[in-house]
Amino acid sequence: MQTIQRIAINEDTYLKQLELADAEELFLLTDSNRENLMEWLPWLNYTKKVEDSRQFIQATINQYNDNRGINYGIWYQGRLAGTVGVHTVDWINKKTSIGYWLGAQFQGKGLMTEAVATYLDVLIFGSWDLEKVTIQAATENYKSRSIPERLGFQLEGVLRRNEFLYDHYVDHATYSLLKEEWLDWKTDKKI
Repeated sequence: MQTIQRIAINEDTYLKQLELADAEELFLLTDSNRENLMEWLPWLNYTKKVEDSRQFIQATINQYNDNRGINYGIWYQGRLAGTVGVHTVDWINKKTSIGYWLGAQFQGKGLMTEAVATYLDVLIFGSWDLEKVTIQAATENYKSRSIPERLGFQLEGVLRRNEFLYDHYVDHATYSLLKEEWLDWKTDKKI
């Protein structure tokens, strides 16, 4: 799997492969956004100290070393703003799925839309030459759902009670995008 350690998005923003040295900053971002993130992400109870973020980063390094994908930190004006990455890559069927999150203080700037678009263009449909990517988000998580909707993904349907969030289940909207659709979308948007 070809990868790039750092990918420029614009003059203020870039993606950088997560490294163990990022653990403290990742934990501080997570911890300061804990209440906000718990609304939609199931893993906050497992991230209680810097070591937990370090273990997450090590797992992403192992994922990369095992040729199963890569996770990046999203860096904005020199600060870690969130993450974007794939859950795993299915090389036989040439497909994957993306997950992402941003700290609340970085939302509303278009960072995630640009980060996901860059990830799609450079890696998923670029150097990896995959055919399909999916994104799932809780049906009521309109901020997360807006990312695939802005980027030309198609809503495939809703998976009922797809994720357990601490004390209740949520349904997930499932979106997909094919390589040819991405190329058409890029042409239409002139990016």
